[in-house]
Amino acid sequence: MEIRPTTDEDLDVFVDTVHAAFGRFPETPIEGGGLWWSALEMDRCMLALTADGRPVGTAATHSFELTLPGEILVPAPGVTAVGVLPSHRRQGVLSAMMRHQLAELRARGEVLSVLLASEAPIYGRFGYGPATYTARLTVPRHKAALALPRARAVAQAPATGSDDGSVEVLRRAACGEILEEVYDRYRRAQPGALSRPHRWWALRAGQPPISPAPRYVAVHRDADGVPDGYASYSIESGTLTVDETIATDDAVFTALAGFVLGHDLVSQVVFRHVPPDHPLRWQFADLRACEVSGNMDWLWVRLLDVPRALTARGWFVDGELVLDVEDPFLREHGRYLLAVRDGKADCVPTDREPDLSLDISDLGSVYLGGTAPSTLARAGHIRAHRPGAATLADALFRAERSPHCLHWF
Repeated sequence: MEIRPTTDEDLDVFVDTVHAAFGRFPETPIEGGGLWWSALEMDRCMLALTADGRPVGTAATHSFELTLPGEILVPAPGVTAVGVLPSHRRQGVLSAMMRHQLAELRARGEVLSVLLASEAPIYGRFGYGPATYTARLTVPRHKAALALPRARAVAQAPATGSDDGSVEVLRRAACGEILEEVYDRYRRAQPGALSRPHRWWALRAGQPPISPAPRYVAVHRDADGVPDGYASYSIESGTLTVDETIATDDAVFTALAGFVLGHDLVSQVVFRHVPPDHPLRWQFADLRACEVSGNMDWLWVRLLDVPRALTARGWFVDGELVLDVEDPFLREHGRYLLAVRDGKADCVPTDREPDLSLDISDLGSVYLGGTAPSTLARAGHIRAHRPGAATLADALFRAERSPHCLHWF
């Protein structure tokens, strides 16, 4: 079997092969873009070929940036379009492609890679761990009343979180530049968020509100008229579904939520992507107003260079841990002293006795602060070698707020 990089001339073969792997057919091309594969970077794609040159597998990466705790941006190759024809599965094709891809990413100097897992059991064995989570909130219209925040009712309390802005409804086609600018401001401050390169917006490649699918957009503007949030939504059969709500602070999110929840002629409002611990459910007058469902993993992280990845992110508590990290897929093992002081970390190889032993996929899960090391220790995945080690790890790996990713690729 041969694994080779692709060129622009391979686009049709690549697209046909990945669709065949999933048992689907390519959609009819849409004028002006809109197809997910129009955003592929062919110099970052690969084909697996049989000895006689037949394509049987595909894999690719997108050029993204990932926001780490501390509002630090790092390059993050987004693994996508991974597929093997049904006739060639369980013959080592996928493992060979993933090993080849990880070697290429390391050669490029990348410290980590990310993906969205089509099936959860697949990618853990390649060293990826779930690092952000998302949930769906469904709110019946008759229970949608928001409560007055109690903190504002306290005498002399500052009116934090108050909103003096406005909301304007626009058609998706009329506000592309606004969406791109607001999303970029949001993702730079949100741990776990991925960039959306300009070419994605220009090609309209992806899911709403990037795609050409018709949508209304509630655009929030601050007191000076500057856009600082939006909610992309559609209405069908009495259900208003919000694709995503992007807001630069909690007050803007509340204003947009209040707007869609107050929409007439709908029976329920569905927020498709909300962090599991988002305060929205606590803002209803009826705590049981919203049903939480679809609570699932979203962004998976794979560390390619443990010391560089750990020193790249921001930290909020001082402390030291010795991490014994096993990487079964790449047949690697390392022991590292992680020392954090004043928001910065040093991470160097060490012979000291370990505080925690963990798999590279576990380290990917805790890296952004969305999965507590103690949870994985209780699950039997991380081994703590001394009392208090998992508790210290919880404090060290905590982010300034829960990581969340909305971008689909």
